[in-house]
Amino acid sequence: MKRWSAVSIALLLVGFAAFSTSHQASGQTERGWVTLFDGKNLDNFNKIGDANWRIEDGAVVADKGNGFLVTKAAYTDYQIRAEFWVDTDANSGIFIRCTDPEKIGSANAYEVNIWDTRPDPTYGTGAIVDLAKVDPMPKAGGKWNVYEITAKGSTFTVTLNGQKTVDGAQDAKFASGRIALQHGLGVKDDKGVANDKGVVKFRRVEIKPL
Repeated sequence: MKRWSAVSIALLLVGFAAFSTSHQASGQTERGWVTLFDGKNLDNFNKIGDANWRIEDGAVVADKGNGFLVTKAAYTDYQIRAEFWVDTDANSGIFIRCTDPEKIGSANAYEVNIWDTRPDPTYGTGAIVDLAKVDPMPKAGGKWNVYEITAKGSTFTVTLNGQKTVDGAQDAKFASGRIALQHGLGVKDDKGVANDKGVVKFRRVEIKPL
């Protein structure tokens, strides 16, 4: 009996190892995080708009144009962890629960903003536009940052570099949708022309379903 028990345990361990390996191979880590972007390819995203996204040195980069990288899948309740770098004057953000994958905007999604020079700073970096203000606004320009975003039901929490900028904001307009990474139009000049420049980089993007 002892001999058969040892064999059974060994078989169970082999099966568990195979299961664990298959999940890691598909992009899921041992903690339940699934990698959407790892610096190597954009297989999980579609490009929308005319931003000049390309992969350089382990990051997806854009420095011109107005556009998005939109996930091919929709998500409901989850945590996002994203590493990003932006120029001080760059307009970027992470849009969640986007209800129209072909037309991304704060009117049909929640925009977790990245924009240090936004004319109205109350909805600048760290805020959810038109939902949760930030005061004082943290600065993200010129360095690598980590966003942690939680969307569960009608409750939203945002943390930037360990600092909570949105704490339990409530809204129930959008229950599910795509996720989009932005390179957008910046501040307008004295002729009313919006700046479309400013480097935006995303180095790693992960999601954990809740």
